[in-house]
Amino acid sequence: MSKFRKKKKGMPAVNTAALPDIVFMLLFFFMVTTTMRETDLRIENPRLPSASEIKKLEHKSLVCTIYVGKAKDESKGTGYNKIQLNDKIASADQVPAFIINARTKVSEAEIPFMTTSIKADRESNVGTITDIRLKLRDVNALKISYSTQKGSN
Repeated sequence: MSKFRKKKKGMPAVNTAALPDIVFMLLFFFMVTTTMRETDLRIENPRLPSASEIKKLEHKSLVCTIYVGKAKDESKGTGYNKIQLNDKIASADQVPAFIINARTKVSEAEIPFMTTSIKADRESNVGTITDIRLKLRDVNALKISYSTQKGSN
């Protein structure tokens, strides 16, 4: 006579067949929703002035950002009057070409909704910001946003 052994009932194995699908779905989600930083700052991180009322920009893809502050590279000067357009230090005379170049990348219907954001350090010279505003006026870029941090003065 032979002995029959009862099989021990243990924990059932975890089915991992759907795991690759879940991983790729999450990867795809984060790839679609993440935006990469397009420019490297050539100026020091601007210490933005504080404001009591802040309005959030709606169409971030239609925003051209101009940075004003102190250059990271000391050989370019030590003042707070450096202007950064895209990835390079520029002068106020190059601002119209920067705006015109940005307009060529969007459709004709979206041009009226374009905003120029100026991120200026609180130590920046007001004359430099005024020069930028005058150059923006020359190319009819009149929608300007001054970036600030939330808080009271």
